[in-house]
Amino acid sequence: MATYVALLRGINVGGKNPIGMAALRACFEAGGFGNVATYIQSGNVVFESAERGSAALTRRIEEMLSGAFEYPASVVLRDRGQMRAIVERAPKGFGSEPATYRYDVVFLKAPLTAKAAIASVLTREGVDEAHSGTGVLYFSRLVSRAGQSRLSRMVSLPVYQSMTIRNWNTTTTLLRMMDGVRPAQA
Repeated sequence: MATYVALLRGINVGGKNPIGMAALRACFEAGGFGNVATYIQSGNVVFESAERGSAALTRRIEEMLSGAFEYPASVVLRDRGQMRAIVERAPKGFGSEPATYRYDVVFLKAPLTAKAAIASVLTREGVDEAHSGTGVLYFSRLVSRAGQSRLSRMVSLPVYQSMTIRNWNTTTTLLRMMDGVRPAQA
């Protein structure tokens, strides 16, 4: 069995596509997935599956969610090895000064590449920094000037439909969950 995290796009945002976490867990369990756990309301599901091949598994999960919750599901899927690499290969110091910077990981849905995505992302000098990784962008912005950040403009870009954003704390918590550590609010 392999451990995966499904990062759902566009649920529980501004009253749009409301899905309860208990219902989401039940949907994954009914779909035959094991050891299912959710984390916070933004649509993070850690689970085990004997299925391999992320493209086919992603399609199956999207179809399952679309049918169960009647919305156009879009999922970014990562296995434990991919999540570990995302955390371990973050830029030096990324996540180390949470009082000064907000840190986000922009997960990219294939076929979107980091090279193509970073070319679309605008940053404001002295406020934002963006770095590419494998299947992700790492984005940080000064807390004191967060209102001047260009991260919020990303949602208006066509490329945004192939992205989902999680903060650094959520990203590292999901990796710990994939390693078997369940947080209190899971």
